[in-house]
Amino acid sequence: MSFSYEYSVGSVRAKEKSLLNSTDVEQLLACKNEGELCDMLRDKGYGDGNSVDEILSDRTDKAWEYLRTTAPDFEIFTPFLIGNDIHNLKVVLKGTLSARKYEHLLLEPTTIDRETLVKTVEARNFSGLPEWLAQSAGMAYETLSSKGDARECDALIDAAAMKRMLELSEGCKSEFLKEYFRTLVFYNNIKIAVRSMNTRVSAEFLDTALCEVQDFRKKTVIDAVLKGNLLDELSRFAEYDCKTAVEEYKKSPSDFERFVDNKLIVAARESCKRASEGAEPILGYYLAVEAEKKVIHIIASGLRTESEREIIRERLREIYG
Repeated sequence: MSFSYEYSVGSVRAKEKSLLNSTDVEQLLACKNEGELCDMLRDKGYGDGNSVDEILSDRTDKAWEYLRTTAPDFEIFTPFLIGNDIHNLKVVLKGTLSARKYEHLLLEPTTIDRETLVKTVEARNFSGLPEWLAQSAGMAYETLSSKGDARECDALIDAAAMKRMLELSEGCKSEFLKEYFRTLVFYNNIKIAVRSMNTRVSAEFLDTALCEVQDFRKKTVIDAVLKGNLLDELSRFAEYDCKTAVEEYKKSPSDFERFVDNKLIVAARESCKRASEGAEPILGYYLAVEAEKKVIHIIASGLRTESEREIIRERLREIYG
């Protein structure tokens, strides 16, 4: 059965009432241990399970089931599924070459069938993968098997994925989706660059790892990494509020990561929550669920390490609700 966006918008607005709000987050922060956190999540109807991971997995499964049955055009979510595809490819590559079990680490949903992915890697014949990934996957396998270089392996796969995400999002009618993935890829590039500052990387590696995207000056960034003046150069970037991001990085890498996460979810909240038609409301609901999961992971991690509540609060991200 196909639905109109008019129907999906009405459905999403009702569904948004189940999202966490700031009061809910404060209540979760007040939990004394992980067991209490699980009890509270279950009591709120957030998900079922005996651990935080099980509850979040249940929440994810139910969210995808809802999106599949509500979105008039499920293909708008394909750019997001690419992230699961490349996660699974990395897991299968590394698990196969190290002879370690990896099945429990694989994610759903994807655009690439699990069985196909496993058979492809085991046969070392990557022609069965989609055209956008086949060549990079083969190169990643050779890099990992011959050099044992996991960083270069990941860079090859990530670059192919970022390019594909951009291609898919640019083909969508949603202006929000286009801008979301431009911002995401821009900051993925910045993350790669800043992580390369204190390591010996070549211009060739950076050229492979960084993805062309609107308003990202790739050659300038590569030169700055190699010359050791990357942060000064990035401070001159007005695009995507990059100057502020650099100031956050100077405080700490975790502050930078939080800034990027918050920038993305705030953009979703401003564009999708206000929209009264089109794909934006249902895209916003998906991003809301993902943002909530990140917040719950941070709280659970803080409880496991017995971190002070204020320290946990400082690490938290913005939510959609």
